[in-house]
Amino acid sequence: MTHQPHPDKGSSSISCAVVTVSDTRSHESDRSGSLIQQLLRDAGHAVVAYSILKDEPNQIQTYLQVLAKRSDIQAVVVNGGTGIAERDTTYDALVGLLEKTLPGFGEVFRWLSYQEIGSRAIASRAVAGVYRRKLIFSIPGSTGAVTLAMERLILPELIHLVTQVEP
Repeated sequence: MTHQPHPDKGSSSISCAVVTVSDTRSHESDRSGSLIQQLLRDAGHAVVAYSILKDEPNQIQTYLQVLAKRSDIQAVVVNGGTGIAERDTTYDALVGLLEKTLPGFGEVFRWLSYQEIGSRAIASRAVAGVYRRKLIFSIPGSTGAVTLAMERLILPELIHLVTQVEP
């Protein structure tokens, strides 16, 4: 991890929702969703909601709208459906809702992924941004991608970014 430009003030625990987008995973087989929850808890954050959704754009958008209305959620980590296969619609569902995007998140994620997996990193449509004062991260569903995104990008910046979004 690199040096932080200035210390974060405010809450040291963020309330998060975790969403797995998959046509095949169940609560028992969702290793990536479980990993995200564990990493968040290990870092001192709270997981206040967890769901598995089918890769259906309307379902993803509707659920994000429900989460956005909850006052007990500050950030949402979505995993799965970020590729370019026909059923990969998470990016398409989320990007239209985001009021502000964090282009650097996807750019740095793909750069770090490239260092680990090579040119296949270009197929990732990882994205992050803000929707109704909630920080939204959308990452691939593989455990390797989850570990990379959580440990190298999301956890180091989660508190800082949430404080930027909150009034």
